[in-house]
Amino acid sequence: MHADLSPVIAATAQWLTRAYPASGGALAGALCEVQARQAVTVAARLRYPTPMDVGLLDVTGPGGSARLDRITGADGATGTGPDGDAWRTWVDEVVASWAACLLTDPELAALAVAAVADGEAVTGTPAGGPAGYRRLLAPDEGDRRAAALLRHPDLAAPVADLHRAHLITLLRPGQALVA
Repeated sequence: MHADLSPVIAATAQWLTRAYPASGGALAGALCEVQARQAVTVAARLRYPTPMDVGLLDVTGPGGSARLDRITGADGATGTGPDGDAWRTWVDEVVASWAACLLTDPELAALAVAAVADGEAVTGTPAGGPAGYRRLLAPDEGDRRAAALLRHPDLAAPVADLHRAHLITLLRPGQALVA
């Protein structure tokens, strides 16, 4: 993973887990966060596959969470930490949308992880492969319970649908979007 994607991955995963929180305590929260982070990592690596793409991200910035906040009804939320909501500026809307797609569609998740693994072989970056994304690709019952809101297709649809067509075009070139 390109180290420069770390702020985008951290902020976007945090946004997802705040928008679709776990229920069931600290362990459920941790399991939900791991799943969100794995999906966001794959989505970010698809969106920014080269060092040049990451460099452009550093110059332009990811865009922030304002639109996502409006869609999910979190637009009135304020931060409680010393930095308030500054982390929200590092949220990438496309990455969040793609991650929501991956969390709610196992077939897309498998295609995305395979595409990232193929890219690792070409660019020489460290391989994580499918084993590195087990909670995304093969969640057990505890994972599913912990991330029930995050993985619910109907609840995540407003975010996932924002950029689903682009993700499908990227992962399945030449195939039409099936509604």
